[in-house]
Amino acid sequence: MIIGAERQSAMSEPNPATEFYFAKDKSWSTERSLLRQIALSTGLSEELKWGHPCYTLDGANVVLMHCFKHYCALLFHKGVLLADPAGILVQQTENVQSARQIRFSSAGQIEAMSGTLRNYIADAIAVERAGTPVPMKSTAEFAMPQELMDRLDADPALSEAFSALTPGRQRGYLLYFSAAKQATTRADRIEKAVPEILAGRGRH
Repeated sequence: MIIGAERQSAMSEPNPATEFYFAKDKSWSTERSLLRQIALSTGLSEELKWGHPCYTLDGANVVLMHCFKHYCALLFHKGVLLADPAGILVQQTENVQSARQIRFSSAGQIEAMSGTLRNYIADAIAVERAGTPVPMKSTAEFAMPQELMDRLDADPALSEAFSALTPGRQRGYLLYFSAAKQATTRADRIEKAVPEILAGRGRH
């Protein structure tokens, strides 16, 4: 998608349900306010999701605001589909398939990028309106830790239960187990998850 001149939309109304987020502390308060103004200026609806302001189009998530210790960010839910002429989209981790962030370290940076941010949001809206799907890796493409393979080989009932999980639940476990750097930690995580797997439940 080609980014053109800055596009304008009707200003949306702030959602009272999100006010606590903008008033809860002083850190990043100016940055949060600026990002809110930019998001609302695109005509998206402001909702509260996962404890954060999320800007939606007909109920579909387009961009979410979140702040961390060292930066604030706009998280584009289908960011992988966006053109990135400014080279500012960030993949948080290698396992994040769809979402991409734009990070900010100061209010001045946000003000200088306001036009660019509106254009990126406009492109995200266009992607959502087009119904463009995000190509996702299959469960088989996710690496299975050796510790899990050994545990499944040793326990046919567990292997059958794991295979019966939905692909999303399988991926959740694979990512969680693989995230541990030490073999002992991976094995411990697997053992603690066995009852949940046998019960057909996901991590959460």
